[in-house]
Amino acid sequence: MNPILKQKIIDVCNRKIAQKGENVGLSFYAFFANKNDNPELLMEAAQWWIMTHQLDHFEKAIKIKQMIEDMHQP
Repeated sequence: MNPILKQKIIDVCNRKIAQKGENVGLSFYAFFANKNDNPELLMEAAQWWIMTHQLDHFEKAIKIKQMIEDMHQP
């Protein structure tokens, strides 16, 4: 996964958790502005979310953050 996307996901998850608590849910659209200014990155996130991990439309931010952080481990 693109390092920029990984960091963006972690940052958004951290912000949402800080704002709404550990039970906050989000979809992969939360990582992008309403204006689709980076379709390649959006498709990479969609591929990871839907095809690779078969996640529900909404998932707990804490779960997504942990999944991304686990990708960094050797």
